[in-house]
Amino acid sequence: MTTTRHHCGMGAGGWNWNDAWIFVSAVIAERLERDRALHAALPVSGATLADLLAAADFLHHSVPSRDELEESIRRLQGAGLITVEDDIVEVAPAGEQLWRTRPFSGLSSAVMTLQAQLNRGAQPGYTDWVLDETAYTAAVREYSLRLADGR
Repeated sequence: MTTTRHHCGMGAGGWNWNDAWIFVSAVIAERLERDRALHAALPVSGATLADLLAAADFLHHSVPSRDELEESIRRLQGAGLITVEDDIVEVAPAGEQLWRTRPFSGLSSAVMTLQAQLNRGAQPGYTDWVLDETAYTAAVREYSLRLADGR
C-alpha cells in the first residue's frame, strides 16, 4: 500500500483527477458495502473511510493522502454528490444520477470518464468538512489490517 500525491490538472469545469478518483471510489465502496449488508441481512449504512481507501487503492494502486481525501470530499460534498457523516460516506442522489448517466466505460477508464462528466456538469462545491489525522490514521490502519488478513 502506497500513498501518493497526484498533481493532475483541472478540467474546464474545475474538477481534477483526484475528485473523480475519490468519487468513483465512493461509488464502488458504497456498492460493495450495500451488497455485503444485504447478503448478511444487515442494515445498509454506507461505506467507511477504510472502505473508501480500499476502493481507491483498487482503482489506482495507491491510497490518497489525508489532504487529497479531505480536499476532494469537501468539493464533492459541497457539490451535493456525496455525503459524509460520522466518517460514513454515501453517494447522494445527484451523485447516483451522475454515475447512472455516465458514458459506459470499464473500471480502468472510469476515473477519466467521470472527470470529463464532472467538468460538463456541476461545479465543484465547498464544505468545511475536516478529516482529522486520527480518523485518517485509523482508516489507514483498518485498511492495512484487512490487507494483512487477505480481505
